Amino acid sequence: MGALAVIWGLLRPLLVALLAVFVFYCCYIKSVHMKYDHIPGPPRASFFFGHLPLVWGMIKKQEVYLDLFKQWAEEYGPVLRLNAFHKVALLVTAPEGVKVYLTSPEYTKDPMVYRGLHDMYGVRFLGQGLTAALDYNHWHNQRRIMDPAFKPSYLKGLMGTFNDIAEELMEVLEEKGNGANGVDVMSLLRRVTLDIIAKVAFGLELKTLHDDQTPFPRAVLMVTKGLSTSRIPFFEYLPWNRKVVKEIQESVRLLRNTGKECIDQRQKAMENGEEIPLDILTQILKMQDQEGNYDEENLLDNFVNFFFAGHETTANMLSFTIMELGRHPEIVAKLQEEVDKVIGMNRDVVYEDLGNLKYLSQVLKEVMRLYPPAAATLRLSGKENVIEGIRIPENTTLIFCTYVMGRMGNFFHDPLVFDPDRFKKDQPRPYYCYFPFSLGPRSCIGQKFAMVSKTITLKGAFKAFGAICPVSAAYWGLC
Repeated sequence: MGALAVIWGLLRPLLVALLAVFVFYCCYIKSVHMKYDHIPGPPRASFFFGHLPLVWGMIKKQEVYLDLFKQWAEEYGPVLRLNAFHKVALLVTAPEGVKVYLTSPEYTKDPMVYRGLHDMYGVRFLGQGLTAALDYNHWHNQRRIMDPAFKPSYLKGLMGTFNDIAEELMEVLEEKGNGANGVDVMSLLRRVTLDIIAKVAFGLELKTLHDDQTPFPRAVLMVTKGLSTSRIPFFEYLPWNRKVVKEIQESVRLLRNTGKECIDQRQKAMENGEEIPLDILTQILKMQDQEGNYDEENLLDNFVNFFFAGHETTANMLSFTIMELGRHPEIVAKLQEEVDKVIGMNRDVVYEDLGNLKYLSQVLKEVMRLYPPAAATLRLSGKENVIEGIRIPENTTLIFCTYVMGRMGNFFHDPLVFDPDRFKKDQPRPYYCYFPFSLGPRSCIGQKFAMVSKTITLKGAFKAFGAICPVSAAYWGLC
């Protein structure tokens, strides 16, 4: 009994302290509820977890949880409250709100989300690059230096490389199309977009379209996996996860080391007066030399950023495009007619052709409406504001989701119907409800690059369409 009394005497203060913390936390959650409960939203599934169990249920059933957000937005209105523990985020589907918060540099990205991109499991990942930088002045300085490398006048000189890699894709598709087995189109598209970014941006010959067993594509795949696992609480501390965490860390290091080697070689060549490729890296290094503002770690941040963000989003969009074309042979026929008319028997697409592929542009825009490359972006509300008559408390996380808005009937007629004609020049479109590359000063720097890449890659696909149709149908199960 004496021993038990001693143990109880030791544990009692700890238990009292834990109980006090628990009560305090409950009171804090309740105060948060009181602060935000004037904003419409579905009933919370749990006092502690808020709406998370409903989202987890969708994920468990392998359903798109953003479709649940769309349902709620249609039911509860243009400013929607979402609870998770003591945090509240507001889903804003009011065009007025999109205009106010996305087009002004006054509202920063939400640190709760973007600060987590600085490193991955303790290894520097996106650091202070364009995507992750929170300080507007630091971001603006980077953007000013890099903008010239993404101007149409500069991209025009890179068309030959775009076309060469598109031809390689055509050859692979024709070869695969002669086989009886289905082909993982998504894998092919990931690899071709990796090759395009590597060659056009950094002068690297990855050739992953022909060999996906090299270390670099594997590293990119593991980093993509790391983005999802790093959000899981205590994932890296569980013994059975140590192997995958270590591989993710090594993959991030490989990407940054590859970037460092590439940058060092290019700088040495420039210093020695050697002939250098006129790619995006050359332009950025020249601009940094002019500015006298060279920061290697920051440049490596953006090297990783371009590979990670550029290849995955472009590959996803191309994959969804092929999926929709497999469902709509009448659209394929119109596209084929346009491609034949504009490009004809020419091997290459010249920059001037891009403006004449109007229907192809409509198709790509419609794909991005239904399957946007980046489904949402987040901002911090800053000062208190009022949107659609609803008071937005200061420093609140705001979610702007182009996926949700692009599928809402009050913005688009028959929103779930794939109809490229809705983007014809003479068709009226509501404003501030379609932003696949975001809007305002922090819109995607690579959007012109991405559209050139997608257009020319699809050109290669159409030249081999006799092969791509059975390939895509077999993979997607569309026939």
